[in-house]
Amino acid sequence: MSSGLSGTSRERGFASEFRDAVSVRTTLLVFGVLALVLGFIVSYVGALHHPYPHRAAIAVVAPKEVAGQLVGQLNALPKDTLHATAVADEATARRQIQGQQYYAALVFDPAGTRDRLLVAQASGPALATAVQQVITGVEALQHRTVVVEDVVPLASGDAEGLSSFYLVIGWCVGGYLVASILGISAGSRPANLKRAAIRLGTLALFSIAAGIGGIVIVGPVLNALPGGVLPFWGLGTLLVFAVGAFTMALQCVFDIVGIGLAVLLFVVLGNPSAGGVYPPPLMPPFWRAIGPWLPNGAATSAARSIAYFDGTRIAVPLIVVSVWAVVGVAITLAVTAVRPRGGREAEGVGGRAA
Repeated sequence: MSSGLSGTSRERGFASEFRDAVSVRTTLLVFGVLALVLGFIVSYVGALHHPYPHRAAIAVVAPKEVAGQLVGQLNALPKDTLHATAVADEATARRQIQGQQYYAALVFDPAGTRDRLLVAQASGPALATAVQQVITGVEALQHRTVVVEDVVPLASGDAEGLSSFYLVIGWCVGGYLVASILGISAGSRPANLKRAAIRLGTLALFSIAAGIGGIVIVGPVLNALPGGVLPFWGLGTLLVFAVGAFTMALQCVFDIVGIGLAVLLFVVLGNPSAGGVYPPPLMPPFWRAIGPWLPNGAATSAARSIAYFDGTRIAVPLIVVSVWAVVGVAITLAVTAVRPRGGREAEGVGGRAA
């Protein structure tokens, strides 16, 4: 009989230990991590598993009597593959490709059957290849051939055009990691506005260091990207601060769950939609729609513009990243100002003031 009581005692002891070790809050956090894992798989595979061009902007240079028919033919391709527009001449087409208004241009040869396709590998090699394949198929139906000319080539150290994308990923990782570390070590929410300002100031200093460090490695050290150090330094500093400030804001509002939400935004959704591996026309509608409005996608566009397109069409991406920074700072300061004083909320890990 005593043995049975002892067994019951042991069973109760294990149940009690299990409840202490795995609380309801912990269980919910574990399920949250599982959701992030599955979301990561869905997002990356969903965005990248079947690239197919959708309304890729292409200019058409041809005599007036041919241009209208050719534009109509290209725009009538299945699945809205291309979005063709007639332009005046080849010089205009080249200028507009270099200004990122078009991804490619088809130059029709009225005197023969061999046309030329102008592409910009710097906009994304995968897209240039996809457009080439589509145009080659169209030309073959007309018993014509096409020769490809790269008018904005990639740098020798940027063979696949991914250096700007990975630079942006590194900066984003730095932003949300340093914000997460500050939150874990000193409390998710700062104890007061002064502490919030100190935390944001620390983030700013980190952002400056990460910005210059990143571009020095990618530029002068590895020679992986062209473009000046100063413009990239400014972009990197802004991006790291924006991602970090918004991660701080999420922690202020949602406590430790805010770190998971930051991973959802900047890793699960932001990276595959950024246009790094495949430019927007090759991505499915959801990722194509959200990419330009997340810091990852906006900064990737800005980095490519700095490296290869003389800063054209950079204003909107910089505004997008700046808005994330401003919103992050505003939420962090606002929540810090209105939260209750004292108690556990005013303490960090180990009872230290946040």
